[in-house]
Amino acid sequence: MAKDKDHKAQAADVRSSLEGGGMSTGVAIIGFILCFLAGAAVMWGYDSHRMKTAGISADTSASGATWSDSDSPIPVSSKDPIWGRRDAPVTIVVFSDFQCPFCSRVTPTLDQVRKTYGPDKVRIVWKNQPLPMHDKARGAAEAAMTVFALKGSDAFWKFHDLAFQNQKDLGPDSYEKWAVAAGVDANAFKTALATKKASAKIDEDQQLASKVGANGTPAFRINGVELSGAQPFDKFKAVIDQELGKAQAKIASGTPKERVYVEASKENFKAAPQKPQEEEGEKEDSTTVWKVPVGSSPILGNVDAPVTIVEFSDFQCPYCKKVEPTLEKVRETYGDKVRLVWKHAPLPFHPRAVPAAQLSLEARVQKGDKGFWEAHKRLFESQPKLEDADLEKIASDMGLNVEKVKTAIKESKHKKDIDADLALVEEVQASGTPHFFVNGRRLVGAQPFEKFKAIIDDEIKKFEDQKGKVAAKDYYDHLMKTAKGAPEPEKKVAPPVPAGAPFRGSANAKVVIQEWSDFQCPFCSRVEPTIAEVMKNYGDKVKFVWRDKPLPMHQDAPLASEAAREALKQKGPDGFWKMHDKMFANQQKLKRDDLEGYAKEIGLDMEKFKAALDNRTHKAAVDAESAAGTEIGITGTPAFLINGYYISGAQPYPKFKKLIERALAEAK
Repeated sequence: MAKDKDHKAQAADVRSSLEGGGMSTGVAIIGFILCFLAGAAVMWGYDSHRMKTAGISADTSASGATWSDSDSPIPVSSKDPIWGRRDAPVTIVVFSDFQCPFCSRVTPTLDQVRKTYGPDKVRIVWKNQPLPMHDKARGAAEAAMTVFALKGSDAFWKFHDLAFQNQKDLGPDSYEKWAVAAGVDANAFKTALATKKASAKIDEDQQLASKVGANGTPAFRINGVELSGAQPFDKFKAVIDQELGKAQAKIASGTPKERVYVEASKENFKAAPQKPQEEEGEKEDSTTVWKVPVGSSPILGNVDAPVTIVEFSDFQCPYCKKVEPTLEKVRETYGDKVRLVWKHAPLPFHPRAVPAAQLSLEARVQKGDKGFWEAHKRLFESQPKLEDADLEKIASDMGLNVEKVKTAIKESKHKKDIDADLALVEEVQASGTPHFFVNGRRLVGAQPFEKFKAIIDDEIKKFEDQKGKVAAKDYYDHLMKTAKGAPEPEKKVAPPVPAGAPFRGSANAKVVIQEWSDFQCPFCSRVEPTIAEVMKNYGDKVKFVWRDKPLPMHQDAPLASEAAREALKQKGPDGFWKMHDKMFANQQKLKRDDLEGYAKEIGLDMEKFKAALDNRTHKAAVDAESAAGTEIGITGTPAFLINGYYISGAQPYPKFKKLIERALAEAK
């Protein structure tokens, strides 16, 4: 298992426009992007039912007290998320990965364990084991442990359940959303997450996993007895029942209840042989050749090299910095046989990544590729110090025109280049950094030299075996001709636009963009600048339609939707969009009094407005809009259909642009 762990992040979708998209990439992480699943209400109900069935809160471990079973061969402590009592006779330590499909698959089985045995007999202890082939697993673990640090085990397990129930939505936007749903303040979460304090605990868990041989996920140690994989309930039951009997005997002979786990695990644990293990049924795909065009990106090394390494990277990402010595060793080892191509992939939770990228691109404008690579080197040397003053010093030390650099950063002069790289990120599914393609073959994370060497040697042999049929300078283009392209974008059957629905753009446009949104959803607010950019660039070429979907966890959202519809009734689309803008500009103030204040400001008839809210005049219309989205599988916000092409979350502008252009071409 690779020692270096990489950043992964939304945004799958999940790069926001400030960020890059929903999460996009600029958000302080996510800051982010993508609001809850309407189904969250059901999930919460299920979670609540599960706890009631167990007869106790998830966190029954010594109510905040510090404790440690450190003398067990599989130590657990109050630093771990716990379900069950501190002195439960059976302890299940689970090494898990939020992106692993098998970890998700075993979750209902663990719920059955909870229901069957309850917290007095069993405690479940979480250990993080994000696997290298899962680009979002590390980020999810950091988010989950941040929730734990802020609000304890109860909040952790709520976040845990939401993450596994919505595994396809892993990404910074979702992490913030799930944290809030778990009871954590959004600002506190973002601030704590940015400190990366959770990383040390995750590293500690992974070291323990390696020590006990839990190299695949899910892996369990039940009072020290090994159980691997997504096993059925009967497998757990057999071990638990056996351990309960042994525990009762220990207690009867005088072993204190809180010492049972330590003594049992010492007897049962046998160090697993130190051999690599793969996650059940899943291996990192390093054989598929992806179509990753070089384009006009900066190149380091022999431009005619037979091996091309395309790197998607982020100047603020510590793992991108960590892999730099490895890349230098690659260049020293292979010389003219390898060239390195840089692609910008600033992550949403790295607010200084985009300004740093702007500096590097301006350096290229002023001093060519040599200038870019010098800036590249200095930026990584300066990391984590990448504030404006740090960037200006780098520019000055390089002899660049500092004023032009400052202007480039302030005005996002090179946004088009960065957006183009982000669009490619989407196409080749390079959602985390650093992310490499060696002659099109994927390699994820800050991997050791040996991982690069294995692929490079194989690619050099392939080149040599073709015995000059294709020259080195043409070899990469030759490989790309048959490489795997971007997957087809997801489509849904777009429901008809209701008569009288509020819209912008042209009523008769051939491209219709429908947005399901929620006035209280932070990700819906975050995507607004992206929508503004869409309308600025496409205007009458599109019809942009608003559709309501207030989510269950947003208590003020339904009345806000109804307020906007009353504004529509009284003053038409102009009134609707004015109310829309007021509410998004004041998203933390959506109580009844606030809504009345906005209505007065935009000149609505207040008697009619109050009556509409009192009588819930527009509730049926709002409910119908929400149901129309749910019927086609839209459960979270914001969500978009562009002539049926589906976008989930506060995605960056390039993603919208790509699908709008496609829809326009198809509509001709």
